[in-house]
This record gives sequence, C-alpha cells and structure tokens, in this order.
Amino acid sequence: MARRKFLLFRTLNLNIMKTTLLTWMLTALSIAAIAQTKTKNVVMISVDGCRWQEIFRGADSVLFYTKKYRQQDSAAMSKKYWGKTVAERRNKLMPFFWNTISKQGQLYGNRDLGNLMNVRNKYWFSYPGRSETLCGYYDEKVNSNDYPNNPNENVLEFFNKQKGMEGKVVTFASWDALSRILNRERNGMLVNIPGEKVKGNNLTEAQKLANELQNYLPEYFGKSVRFDAHTYALTRSYIQANHPRVVHIDFADMDEFGHHGQYDSFLDGAHYVDAMVASLWNYMQADPFYKDKTTIIVYPDHGRGTGDSWTSHGTSAPGSNETWMAVIGPDTPASGEMKSQSQVYQDQFAQTVAQLMGLKFTANHPVGEPVKTVFK
Repeated sequence: MARRKFLLFRTLNLNIMKTTLLTWMLTALSIAAIAQTKTKNVVMISVDGCRWQEIFRGADSVLFYTKKYRQQDSAAMSKKYWGKTVAERRNKLMPFFWNTISKQGQLYGNRDLGNLMNVRNKYWFSYPGRSETLCGYYDEKVNSNDYPNNPNENVLEFFNKQKGMEGKVVTFASWDALSRILNRERNGMLVNIPGEKVKGNNLTEAQKLANELQNYLPEYFGKSVRFDAHTYALTRSYIQANHPRVVHIDFADMDEFGHHGQYDSFLDGAHYVDAMVASLWNYMQADPFYKDKTTIIVYPDHGRGTGDSWTSHGTSAPGSNETWMAVIGPDTPASGEMKSQSQVYQDQFAQTVAQLMGLKFTANHPVGEPVKTVFK
C-alpha cells in the first residue's frame, strides 16, 4: 500500500512538473513571437477632431461651398483642394497618405466600404478619446476635458519602464491637457505643452529657434493651445538632437478651426499634417538610427458631426464617435486602403503599438486587444 501511494505521488509530481514546464515553454514561445518585430522605434501622431470623411473623400462639397464656413479666396481654395472625383480630392488634400501610405502601409476607417473604426467611450470628445487611445481602456469615470490627472496607466509610461527605453519616450502636444491625460506628475516623462520650452545645457540652434518661435504668434485659440507648426518644430528639432525611441505628437489645429467654423483652415490643417508626417517619415528614412526600423501611426481622438454639426463633437453631434487610423512601417503589410467589412475600436490602439515594438502592454486596468491585421 505504501509503495502504491509513493508511486502515485511521484506520478502526480511528474505530471505537475510536465504541465508547469509546458506552460513555461508556451509562455516563452508566446513572448518570443511577440518580440520578433523589426520596429525598434515608433511615432504616434494624434490629430484632434480630424474626420474620416476628409481622409477618404477629400473636401466636403456641402461645407466647401458654404460661404459662412470660408474666409479665404474661393478660387484659390478650389485650386488647392477641389476635384471632380473623390480620388482627386483626397489626393490633393492628403498627398502623402494617398501616394505613400496607401501603397506602403494601411488606412483604416473608410465607412463607405464598411471598414469601421470607432471610439468605445460614450462621450465622443477629447480627454476621454485620448485616454482611451493611449491607455487602451475606456474608463467611464474619465468624462470631462477638465478631468484631473489620469489614474489609468498609458502605453507611453509602459514603454518608459522598459530596459533601454528609460528617458527615450517623449510627447510634444498642441493642447495643455496632455500633461494630465498622460499624468506626467506620476511618471516624470517629458510631456511638452503650450508655453513650455525644451530645456537642456546643450540645445542645438534648431531647438533654440523652436523655443523662441513660440513667442512670435498670437494666442489665437487661447493659452491652452499652440499652433501645430510650433509643436512640430519642437518635436523635429528634439528628434534630430536626441533620437528618442518613442515619439508622441498631439496636434490640435483641426479641432480648433472646426470649432470656429473655418472649413477652409480646417482643410489647411489636414494638408499641413499630411506634409509634416511626410517630412518626418522622409527624414527618418534618411537617418540610419530610424531607417527601416520605425513605424508611424496617425489617428484622431474622435470624429465630428456632419452638415452644420461639423463644427462640434460629442453626443449632440452624431458621427463624432467615428474615427480612422493610418499605419506605415516595417512590420505592417502594404494593404493600402482597408476594404474589408470589419470593426476596430480605439482602445485597441495601445496594445497594437506595444506589440509593434515587440512588447505586451500591461497596466493597472484591462487593455484592448491588438489590431491583428496591422502585422505581417
């Protein structure tokens, strides 16, 4: 009897050991599979309030020819952005998106083709949208643009904790709420917001000029916002001087011009974002540190309404929950405009970015699943 018990006990122990070993091996293989990516650097570019309609259709004829939404010369605007077909209009508005990303990367969110992307939160405006995107999590308590420091951990601070990436994760934002959305008081990351200069003992001439230029334009939208050109100049000069691994740029011009009902300037904002993304991509492909090792992802935090409601967003403006995403990099198939009927949510963004970098994002909250079609 004693021997039978001993043999049974030994068999159980061996089975437990085998199960444990198998679990460990599967976990290791899973981690290894995630880690096998070519992306070593990532640039995340948020475009506040940029509608999918302009990305995929170009200029909206109803708004384009409504005089109250236009301050610039109509003939000049038509030459810049108008065309007889959707393809012509969107190519004029976003040439880098449609000549480069559509051929080398992916574009999600053309609802005319049934390719859907939405925020998961029920508020459809800025702080909740950015929080959901960067944290990979919809927190119902985050319900105001005046919300204090975000208690939810974000993918940027996750990156900043990884070996070899400490201090190499930076944000440059056109809206000052990003300091609270990313909770820089908690994590100590560089989050540069309007009115702040880049500091350092060895600033390049380009960085000094970018700092200085902030003082030379009026605060057109108030002290909480600066023009995207300033944000881009600060970002680009910092990248050239320091070569960070993770760059997060938060643009705001389009949302501000939208709220002011200036559709001509709203279109200019989209066109300039496209040009800045192109400039940054071309620079990085010429720099050995970034070349063929960098993914750029562009996306909004929410959409906008349609018709006369285009100036607003939130639940009072139907369609404001509709978003889009553009991806280009070494790990993403050149699928171009995604035409499959499918649904992607904004809370999937954070894990997608993490896994592009060969990591699995974990936080003090649940995290959305990655967008699997982004990967080869």
